[in-house]
Amino acid sequence: MSDIEVRTIQHRLPAEGADQLILSGVNDVNLQELGRLSGCRVVLRGDHLLLSGSMEDVERVVPVAQHMIDLARGGEPFGQADIDRFFDQVRSSDGGARLGEGGKIIIPGARKAIAPKSPGQREYLEAIENNDIVIGIGPAGTGKTYLAVAMAVDALLKKRVKRIILARPAVEAGENLGFLPGDLQEKVDPYLRPLYDALEDMIPGDRLKRALESRSIEIAPLAYMRGRTLQDAFVILDEAQNATGAQMKMFLTRLGLNSKAVITGDRTQIDLPRREDSGLLQVERILKGIEGIAFSYMQPTDVIRHRLVREIIRAYAAASGEQEGETEEQ
Repeated sequence: MSDIEVRTIQHRLPAEGADQLILSGVNDVNLQELGRLSGCRVVLRGDHLLLSGSMEDVERVVPVAQHMIDLARGGEPFGQADIDRFFDQVRSSDGGARLGEGGKIIIPGARKAIAPKSPGQREYLEAIENNDIVIGIGPAGTGKTYLAVAMAVDALLKKRVKRIILARPAVEAGENLGFLPGDLQEKVDPYLRPLYDALEDMIPGDRLKRALESRSIEIAPLAYMRGRTLQDAFVILDEAQNATGAQMKMFLTRLGLNSKAVITGDRTQIDLPRREDSGLLQVERILKGIEGIAFSYMQPTDVIRHRLVREIIRAYAAASGEQEGETEEQ
């Protein structure tokens, strides 16, 4: 027997009102994953979730377990990959992550309510709510574009703005697409497809078609913004790391009265011939500190895609750091 005996404690979390199938998962896979990650014994007994383990393990698992119960009460499904992400968020904040807080965006006709799934996403939505220009920077899979589109659709439906304008730089991601057949719209649509995907997830097809035809929702390459004044509009510039400095200045100076702009980008995915030409890197240097302009930064822990996406992002970041170190030594 060891000199130090670890005392086992039991903590009971009320789970009344929670959908027990959502909470436990098929064949209790969610509870098993919770136990595996925490080192605790996890049992759903009646209307309580019982957590048994060392004091340290139980304290670490409580915010995750409570968040799972809250989601199950709201009828929001989650899986093992989500539980893994919840733990990541708690670990990265030394247990201080507010997993259960943040408002939902409810769009009539959407498949489900849209809610922030991480502290970084919640801060991003708060920044959009409280500022006229928001620059969201972070890795792929953190929901930068999707959440911005959701806020734009919500603003349009509530008549806070009269139209939504979504723009992207038409830059090839390391591939030569060649001469694309079709009319002008068909040529640029491949670059804009992710924006259509987000809209189609939130707005029924017939309604979206009418909105596009009436131009209350407009999707266009960034170059088409030149010379326009965008009033009463919610404007989103996606993949802004591939906008040049001149394009970024042109976009920012289009903003008219009663308009809001959200700029999203990933500094690690610049496809311009010269990285230093990126307008996203430029605005980081020159626009900080201006009232009404907010910068929101996402981290790998905010990634809501497959669990391995977070690990891939971390691996590339580590490799990039090692290469920079080698260059400096040379």
